[in-house]
Amino acid sequence: MAEDTVPAYVKLLVSGRFDERLKSAYSRMRSCDLCPRRCGVNRLHSNRGAWCRTGSRAEVASFGAHFGEEQPLVGQQGSGTIFFGHCNLGCVFCQNWDISQPREPMRPVSATTLAAMMLSLQRQGCHNINLVSPSHVVAPILAAVRLAARRGLRLPLVYNSGGYDCPHTLAILDGIVDIYMPDMKFADSGIAAPLLGVPDYAEVNRAAVRIMQQQVGDLRIDHRGIAYRGLLVRHLILPENLAGTERIVAFLSEQVSRDTYINLMNQYHPCHRAAVYPPLDRRPTLQEVHKAHNWAKKSGLWRFDTADEKPTPG
Repeated sequence: MAEDTVPAYVKLLVSGRFDERLKSAYSRMRSCDLCPRRCGVNRLHSNRGAWCRTGSRAEVASFGAHFGEEQPLVGQQGSGTIFFGHCNLGCVFCQNWDISQPREPMRPVSATTLAAMMLSLQRQGCHNINLVSPSHVVAPILAAVRLAARRGLRLPLVYNSGGYDCPHTLAILDGIVDIYMPDMKFADSGIAAPLLGVPDYAEVNRAAVRIMQQQVGDLRIDHRGIAYRGLLVRHLILPENLAGTERIVAFLSEQVSRDTYINLMNQYHPCHRAAVYPPLDRRPTLQEVHKAHNWAKKSGLWRFDTADEKPTPG
């Protein structure tokens, strides 16, 4: 394996600094501020977070090879996806609301079990370990990565979040996460607040994306077309430009990098509670989708994930 493609967490383990990060992550759970909600609950003593409803152990809804992700993650063998239960956002239009906002707690898993899932995905030939909704379970994830790496895990780690992440938590992940894949859901916190359940999404999101870019740089893709390090941004196109797509692509181009790899997703459809929040009660039109893509191109962004284009090496 070329040095450049050795997963970041392997290097940190070899250096002996991984345990410091793990200890720091668990320490923050004593009065939890792992996510920007900073609920202050002691999650190490059988208590559940005020919003995420998760204790000291992660809850897993499902895991397996996933072929519906971005092409640089999927390749031929799929992305090794682990869907964590609960979330630190409360999107009224969430397409995975039964997982992210379940009515009943899911069964928590130990670090050993979570590590075994990661190793199983590696044996299946997956190209990466894709951690979906990880923001509230960073500590148990790190405990599992430590165990799995000592048993031979060598796949890139993908931090697949809603983009509502704390700077101090991202600092813990520096040198551990290989690929950051945050959402950029809204450009305006005032519009986002009633739809996501947080008052400061846009400001927190922009700060987090800047930090992610500083840590891992632009998305790098190997000779097989598989990503092994960098930033990949997701943005869901919403009806009537509710998400502020023009402002988001301008931010990425002007304040992050014109080489940012972005997936402008056009699959929005009303679900969960979206029907009572117009214009979220309808799909975006073809014209609205085309307008979003044109804004991205005019901003100077050029690396897109689309079905008819192959990943651009970088």
